[in-house]
Amino acid sequence: MTPRLDFTSEAFFRDPPKAIAALRASGPVIATRFPLVGDVWVTTTHDATAQVLKDGTTFTLRKGDGKVAGLRWWMPKLVTTIANNMLTMDEPDHTRLRSIVDEAFRRRAIVAMEPRIRAIADGLANDLFADGSPADLVQRYARILPVSVICELLGLPAADRPRFIAWANKMSSLTNVVSFFRLLLAFRKMRAYLEQQLQVARVQGGEGLIAELVQVEREGGLITPDEMVSMVFLLLAAGSETTTHLISGSVYELLRNPGLRDWLEQDRSRVGLAVEEFLRFVSPVQFSKPRYVRRDIELAGVPLKQGDRVMVMLAAANMDPAVHDQPERPDLTRKPNRHISFGTGIHFCLGHQLARIEAACALEALFARWPKLGLAVDPAQIHWRKRPGMRAIAELPVVAVDSQPVDFRDATTSRSQPNTERPSRSGEASRSPAM
Repeated sequence: MTPRLDFTSEAFFRDPPKAIAALRASGPVIATRFPLVGDVWVTTTHDATAQVLKDGTTFTLRKGDGKVAGLRWWMPKLVTTIANNMLTMDEPDHTRLRSIVDEAFRRRAIVAMEPRIRAIADGLANDLFADGSPADLVQRYARILPVSVICELLGLPAADRPRFIAWANKMSSLTNVVSFFRLLLAFRKMRAYLEQQLQVARVQGGEGLIAELVQVEREGGLITPDEMVSMVFLLLAAGSETTTHLISGSVYELLRNPGLRDWLEQDRSRVGLAVEEFLRFVSPVQFSKPRYVRRDIELAGVPLKQGDRVMVMLAAANMDPAVHDQPERPDLTRKPNRHISFGTGIHFCLGHQLARIEAACALEALFARWPKLGLAVDPAQIHWRKRPGMRAIAELPVVAVDSQPVDFRDATTSRSQPNTERPSRSGEASRSPAM
């Protein structure tokens, strides 16, 4: 029998490898019930996950009538409008919308932003304890950095960032149907704000992606007004929330495993490798959007019927021992690293380069300013938000222990990029310290 598992429980988020191993023992694809979504099939292996993500003909985000797989009948129209974005679209609409913003997220454009990202991170690190010690690293650092960066990319006023942070905190409280309805007021306010910013850009012009969306609207009508609001909402939310929890989760692993931090301190150019492993091990995005099964099919030997819904478990793919040696432990030297945290196929994460650079800059700036940063509480006192599908530390109280600032930028700035080859099963001659 498939084990009963609460995907929002403290036990699940505290030790995902243990829970995932129990699920995988029941099969590569299992039937379960997921909060807010309902009855779904869930993948537990890398291969099954990749098959679903790559086969956009058999596994679609919408029914033939356009209904989004993740929406329920009781959800109001406001949610339907916000959900009408490229992340929930199949072809050809997905490519139509993604092509509008793709250029802004290409590697050369994101690399050009790196000095600015680092400057923001430096400033936040310097002010971490401005209001006293201990400080909550989530609210004072990990949340502010990606919100600040995506706001600059979109061209939103810096003065409005506290508003976005408040909205992000409210979205992090989404755990069940009751909290979902509590969020509706915040959604309405956010939509009204974004509509206002788009109208300002129509009248006054401006810089950033919002102004570019308005220009596309003027030139060819490739995007509707509702799609523009949904696009900005998606970029603002997805461009900040997931990176927030990647940063906080990475810092947590480094602080509770001093050997990992010591290894990174020995050669700070290793930060690229470290980020790739934290993407795999922390897996802030645990699941994909639900998909409809468009025809009867066997997935990894499990028969699925037309009309069934399936969600890929990215965290399980990242913990698959058939792909990763000793997946239950963080190994910062893991190379190649075949994590699938950004997905694959046509919906491969648009912001993957931005997330990598933000995480690297965040770790560099933080430990340059506070090289002896430590947890203010025992690791057992750290808790995760009960948000389904997102592994999000609620608070991360930290203290500075006899810290003397060092210059992180003395090290080479080259960052290791992920290698997509299958990892060797023979192990490596020199591995990083592990948990």
